[in-house]
Amino acid sequence: MTYCVAMRLNSGLVFLSDSRTNAGMDQISTFRKMSIFEQAGERTLVILSAGNLAITQAVKQLLNTETIETPDGPATIWTARSLFDVARIVGSAVRRVHARDAAALKHHGIDFNVNLIVGGQIKGETMRLFNIYAAGNFVEAGIDGVCYFQIGESKYGKPVIDRVVKPNTPLMEAAKCALISMDSTLKSNLSVGLPLDLLVYEADSLHAEKLIHIDEHNAYFRMIRSTWGQRLRQVFDSIPDPAWDGESNALFADAAAQQPQAMQPLTIIHAPAG
Repeated sequence: MTYCVAMRLNSGLVFLSDSRTNAGMDQISTFRKMSIFEQAGERTLVILSAGNLAITQAVKQLLNTETIETPDGPATIWTARSLFDVARIVGSAVRRVHARDAAALKHHGIDFNVNLIVGGQIKGETMRLFNIYAAGNFVEAGIDGVCYFQIGESKYGKPVIDRVVKPNTPLMEAAKCALISMDSTLKSNLSVGLPLDLLVYEADSLHAEKLIHIDEHNAYFRMIRSTWGQRLRQVFDSIPDPAWDGESNALFADAAAQQPQAMQPLTIIHAPAG
């Protein structure tokens, strides 16, 4: 299992990934799930991967040579003139690996499981972010207000992002939110684990400058892990407990009074005697 998140903001992009590929009582292994393809000053491309490790590795191995046809001729990730074409190339590589390996995997009872986030910027184009599925098709962030993607174990880290991150969120606030989202996931799921890779990309920089590898000794992430839990507990304690009819602040009684007249109370059915 894994957890990766990427955000497309007005001021840049944020990418965060864990590195756990297997978890059990006596077997834990790690492998980096963030890959960066960069030609400084011309393009910076980032790929986050989730799913079967052998499949994701096979896809990445093809990317330097995989081509698609464009109006300007054959294109690779190094020559594509748009991030849309880069997403097409990655999708093509996924389909190529599927054509080669899917039947053999199915024969052994293994699903073709791969999910990729592809984002970055090519000179002359705005930043873009795509979520690529196992069929090689994809969707783009920024459509209908969605400014982030998650892959892997996403449910634990989603609520804080939904409440905090908007397209105009400053980059460092978004990075902080991504780390809190990761901490929530680490807290609830042992199949996601340290170390982490965090990249904060500034719009139009065309360089992956703010890149950090975070392990259990990182002081900032240790502060987040302790502070977030404490502050959540403080907020939780500050919210009044529900009160029943007849007590002060009878919250449930007030709610019941606002229900439509047609709403009937539930009947408790008791087990027959004997």
